[in-house]
Amino acid sequence: MPASSLNLKSALSDLSLRKRLVLVHASPVVDADTLLTSLLETTGGFFTPTFTPKSLLPLDFHPVHTKANLKTLAEPFAPSTPADEAFGNFAELVRKHAKAKRSIHPVLSFAGIGADDVINAQTVYEPYAPISAMAEEDGVVLLVGMDQRVNFSIHYGEKLAGRMQFIRWALAENGMVECPNFPGDPEGFNAVALTLKPFTRQTEVDGVTIQAIPINDLLRAVVNKIHEDAYSLLCGRPDCERCEAVRWG
Repeated sequence: MPASSLNLKSALSDLSLRKRLVLVHASPVVDADTLLTSLLETTGGFFTPTFTPKSLLPLDFHPVHTKANLKTLAEPFAPSTPADEAFGNFAELVRKHAKAKRSIHPVLSFAGIGADDVINAQTVYEPYAPISAMAEEDGVVLLVGMDQRVNFSIHYGEKLAGRMQFIRWALAENGMVECPNFPGDPEGFNAVALTLKPFTRQTEVDGVTIQAIPINDLLRAVVNKIHEDAYSLLCGRPDCERCEAVRWG
């Protein structure tokens, strides 16, 4: 076993993930095979985003107002559709694993190993159901070389706090699909990092920072932060339609 594999396994073991369900957000620079092997040996099961944003129809799309050929606007999602290239090799490695299960949301799917109940919970109408199910199992969010902007669970915290959700449209094998409860923009999520720090376990291996954040602590922190400041975690870009919609509701 390469030294980096030993280092990563040791680092994950130090984060006390044994028997815990883990949602993994992994940097594309991390060796996917090494991470997969280490997670199989140190967790009770894990899942990761296999999102397909190319299946998402444009932000201003509405079926009532368009006569365009939808296939010129988006790529149809199928269970075999690869995860977006931005997720690197890890998402695809998990998706293709013989023991993996993938959800069927046309944009916000997850794939996991040893996480079937969580994966099966997701529907087009309830994209956050895997996060809710993970919370019931007292799971952990694992950021491997990534910051809070990729932390999808924060979106669920926004919903729990009563923040506006969106309706988007996507293209699937059988045609257009309405996707309610769609999340907003995550560019402002690093503002919650200091709030999460007291209960975040952190380590570093081969120059990569790894953070383990208990999901229930995270959700409580996000809800409290938004209740204290209704505009917290929004980005500061005036051209961001989603954050501006939340501000002006």
